[in-house]
Amino acid sequence: MVGPRLSVVIPTLNEAAHLPALLASLTRAPDLVAAVIISDGGSTDATIPIARAAGALLVEGAAGRGGQFRRGIARAPTPWLFLLHADSSLKPDWPAAIRPHLNTPRRAGYGRLRFASADPRARLLEAGVWLRCALFRLPYGDQGLLIHRDLLDAIGGMPDLPLMEDVALARGLGRQRLAQMNLVVTTDASAYVRDGWFRRAAGNLWRLARHCASSAAIRAADYRR
Repeated sequence: MVGPRLSVVIPTLNEAAHLPALLASLTRAPDLVAAVIISDGGSTDATIPIARAAGALLVEGAAGRGGQFRRGIARAPTPWLFLLHADSSLKPDWPAAIRPHLNTPRRAGYGRLRFASADPRARLLEAGVWLRCALFRLPYGDQGLLIHRDLLDAIGGMPDLPLMEDVALARGLGRQRLAQMNLVVTTDASAYVRDGWFRRAAGNLWRLARHCASSAAIRAADYRR
């Protein structure tokens, strides 16, 4: 018996180097993937031709991940959504990791992060991500997110933010509506190699702190009004 199917939504901006491998892994599971939606933010490389050649549904608009996700989600034909970054890759067994969670529409599922690097510092940062998720249930977008449209709508939809939309979404869901899947999502590590592993990680923590602080300030201002 065929179970629920899902729509994969991927925001892109000049991702020609990464997109083919991800699209190939998705198209190998036609019984699970009903549609692959590329929400492009103005690519000038071969991203759009690659998406069209793979048979993906293309949505174009302004850059900014939150808005790109929102436009892609609006075109998704299925209730189940799998939100991925374009520089992610999946192991061949990824459908088996996803399927058990399609029976729990009131909870969203995220993957376990793996960096595409043999550097020992990558393993340390992966452990830090695991700890962050274990303590705070705060996955980032590069871990992927499986979510039912009804649950997404119940928390107000995808936050229309250019960055940190993943953090805002996770905080909106809360601990009880997030679960880690037995899914490994490998992400490109070139930015960490370029900027320095710990410098890049520290920058991410600083951006997270600023986002959380600004959100708290907004909530306090709303309360005073």
